[in-house]
Parts: sequence; structure tokens; C-alpha cells
Amino acid sequence: MTLKRSIVLTTAVLVVGASLSLAVRSASADDKADIQALEKRIEDGLKARDAKAIMANYLPGNDLIVFDVIPPRQYKGWDAYKKDFEGFLAGCADTPTVEFTDVTIETAGKIAWGHSIQRIACTDPKGGKMDLTSRVTDVYRKVKGKWLIVHEHVSVPVDLATGKADLSSKP
Repeated sequence: MTLKRSIVLTTAVLVVGASLSLAVRSASADDKADIQALEKRIEDGLKARDAKAIMANYLPGNDLIVFDVIPPRQYKGWDAYKKDFEGFLAGCADTPTVEFTDVTIETAGKIAWGHSIQRIACTDPKGGKMDLTSRVTDVYRKVKGKWLIVHEHVSVPVDLATGKADLSSKP
């Protein structure tokens, strides 16, 4: 191979490689933006007390698995988790205050994962104040071009000496 041909081939490989790298970064940035929009829809659904709007962001059917803070140990399937959200939202007599912070999202093709700190506060039907800060880890899958949560794990720290949950969860 001549030097000229080698330079042309090397340049072509570098150009193609750079183009692919930019395309992957762009797709990843778009995917992250789509997932951030999904999280915002959940936040808005909570504020609106709209379980249907919240659940539009979760995988329909029986493959969804959620570990929530409250019993049971796990929710299997979309219908079971929707019922959980309906019960939770019915426990708020007013518009909940909702804040998602420390949102981190990573993508790898059609799978993504993320975690956040989520604070939800409201007044219950008897006038009591509910204020819960939890840690949430989500696994997302791109299904027919749309990101959906396929697994969620919600938790709060527990003081092992007292056995009590830390519902305000400060860093």
C-alpha cells in the first residue's frame, strides 16, 4: 500500500469514527432528555393526583416489578402498582408538594437506569401532615420508541439501632 493510499484510508476511518461517536453521543443525549421528560411527567402527575398520567410512564402488563416503601414487599404488574398509586394519592387531601432532586440517568442502547431523591408532602384527609423523602432507583427500557420504567425500587434509610425509618432522609 502506498503512503498516499494509507493516509486516505486512515483519514476516512477517523472521519467515520468521529461521525459515529457524535451520533452515539447525540442519541444518548436525546435519550437522557426523553427520560428526564418522563420523570417530569411523573412529578406533574403526582402534583395533579392523576394515577393514570403517572402510570403512562410504566411498562404495561405483568412484567413491571416495583419494590415500594410500603407493603407488600413487591408489586408485580402495572395494575397492582396503579392501585398502589391510587391509594397513595387518595391519602392526600390537598395538592401534593413534589420535588425530584439529584436525578442521575445513564443510557446504554435500549436500556437505561437512574436514581433520584424524591420528596412528597401533603395533608392527609384527617389534617395530618405527610412528608416523605425517599431514594428511587429506576430501570428504563425503550419500547416501540418510547422510554418506560420496567423496574423501580423505592427506599428510605433505616436506623438499625431503633428499627425506625428515616422519612426525612437528609444527606
